[in-house]
Amino acid sequence: MTRRNLDLHLFVPLAGFVLPTVVIGYGVVIPRSCIAGWNELTVGFGATVVGACLTYIAGLRLAARKSGRSDGEA
Repeated sequence: MTRRNLDLHLFVPLAGFVLPTVVIGYGVVIPRSCIAGWNELTVGFGATVVGACLTYIAGLRLAARKSGRSDGEA
């Protein structure tokens, strides 16, 4: 993975997903629900957001690797 392949603008969609999800989740929904506070449900919510980030980054790396091939393979 080179810097050329993963420019900063590729992470804008990820930020567009993560920032509102965290703000709405931890700022509005969770405090007003029965799962308020730090417990396994709020930690699980955070883990799903982190998992989504890791999946997005893995997809970017895979796409960059596949687009770097010059022999015509997909």
